[in-house]
Amino acid sequence: MITESKKRDVALVVDDSPETLRLLTDALDGAGMTVMVALDGASAMRIVDQITPDIVLLDAVMPGMDGFETCKRLKRDAGLGNIPIIFMTGLAETEHIVRGLEAGGVDYVTKPIVVEEMIARIRVHLANARLTQSARAALDVSGRYLLAVNGQGKIMWATPQAQKLLSATLAADTEDEFALPDPIPHWLNQAQQGKAGSKAAAMASFPGNEALRLQYMGKLGPNEFLLRLAKDTGADTPAEFSSELGLTTREGEVLSWLSKGKTNRDIAQILGLSPRTVDKHLEQIYSKLGVENRTAAAAIAVNAKHRKS
Repeated sequence: MITESKKRDVALVVDDSPETLRLLTDALDGAGMTVMVALDGASAMRIVDQITPDIVLLDAVMPGMDGFETCKRLKRDAGLGNIPIIFMTGLAETEHIVRGLEAGGVDYVTKPIVVEEMIARIRVHLANARLTQSARAALDVSGRYLLAVNGQGKIMWATPQAQKLLSATLAADTEDEFALPDPIPHWLNQAQQGKAGSKAAAMASFPGNEALRLQYMGKLGPNEFLLRLAKDTGADTPAEFSSELGLTTREGEVLSWLSKGKTNRDIAQILGLSPRTVDKHLEQIYSKLGVENRTAAAAIAVNAKHRKS
């Protein structure tokens, strides 16, 4: 009987101390892991360009680019956003611990390192990372374009499909992680406080990219908010099209996608609506157009577009 060997987890150890590197390399190898080493932050960045580790053990104090800056740069890479990073340092003051966590670390281990404790922490964080990745992958497979941001609009995580849509629109600056552009943070603040006031205000488009829309879904934690991303690939429904048929702009968008053969579920995903809301819009559309089904409504939409062309 041939059994498939279990994939070895890959750990990247970043430290300028040869003694620490030897200690951890031996310990992690003995625990069944593949170990990569880097003496500084720049070397670590070159390594992750070629291989994605499962976990990173990072010295906080190093010459040149320190561990805190290295962590920030690693977290800017969409492919590394969910990789757990454990800081290692002799600095035990609260301010350093907080700085490490704010930079994106999940844990903080003080030197001298107790190998058994480090291995236990690594296993816990690897298990948690897998659970998180599995949950987000499940959301992604189901077509969920979701992301979470903090109160300042900084992106904390996103499902893979959402990451792809965002990557072409957002760019990280030299100091911070990816963030939503102005005036999205202001809109987010209004939505958090329940001041949206209408369904339309509960949605926001990206400045300069009207094809991407955000919908506020709710609060996940003290400083974590869930948003849904909708991609409007161009319903080519100008305002005059909707007004000609006596429809609202939203109803015109729904009708245009219907005329392209999209299902109610497709339309809901494209416009960032619930399927039930799409059903309600279709009821209004049928009533205003004086038809009884989607085929007749689509025919009217196609005729209207031909008259415009």
